[in-house]
Amino acid sequence: AIAHSLDLIDADALGWWLCERQVDSGGLNGRPEKQADVCYSWWVLSSLAAIGRIGWINEEKLADFIVRCQDDIKGGIADRPDDEADVYHTFFGICGLCLLG
Repeated sequence: AIAHSLDLIDADALGWWLCERQVDSGGLNGRPEKQADVCYSWWVLSSLAAIGRIGWINEEKLADFIVRCQDDIKGGIADRPDDEADVYHTFFGICGLCLLG
């Protein structure tokens, strides 16, 4: 992974902080006290994947959150359910779903 230096970090401490980004809706936020946003499905999940800790979050709830952000009429994925879909969040939502398998 990054610069072949993952051995220099405390993966459990980082994994714990990253897992704390999952909120009640199942989505992930970027920092404490913020709303979930689909883009963090990529940013947080890819970090968890790099340190081998994806299983530390509720993967089913995250996948459900991403799907709920989908626009069933026009297509695409929004940052949150019932918001307007855009290319940015569609891309990162798909990336998140891919990481989930």
